[in-house]
Amino acid sequence: MAFGWVHRAAVVLRNKKGLDAAGVRRRYRGLVGAIARHQETCGELREAFAHFHKVTRSYWPGLFRCYDVAALPRTNNELEQFFGSYRYHERRASGRKVACPGTVVRGSVRLVASAATRLRPIEAGELVPSDLKAWRELRGSLERRQAVRTLGRRFRRDPGAYLRSLEDSLIKQALPT
Repeated sequence: MAFGWVHRAAVVLRNKKGLDAAGVRRRYRGLVGAIARHQETCGELREAFAHFHKVTRSYWPGLFRCYDVAALPRTNNELEQFFGSYRYHERRASGRKVACPGTVVRGSVRLVASAATRLRPIEAGELVPSDLKAWRELRGSLERRQAVRTLGRRFRRDPGAYLRSLEDSLIKQALPT
């Protein structure tokens, strides 16, 4: 019986009938309800199905978006493959054995660029910003994040010297000129 429920859940989520999100949600809700009503008959798997029901409830709000948005990956595996592919190509291009630390600072730009270039080649004319104000705000946020990482690196390299320079700058600001 338990294997049958798991198989039915896979069939509903595979959605060969091409239902929209509301249709898949309705079918899956019925199945999850049946599992909850009859989980006592599963013996040793009762606790596993109780956990399944709890986890399904926690993910419910975002569980069916992929059926309405065509390009949205259906599983975490597809997202992990995307990020893993990005890391692989970043390491290959840079020659590093680990991920590039710049991804932390510029990841919001690099990952979007990586995804966009997978779809089709980008022409030079498309690189001109259409909204100059938004582009400047993005550049400013990237520069602020870079500055924070630079300060952290200076502190880790030599905490004493960093704190002395910070004290000196604060003392200079506090003294009258």
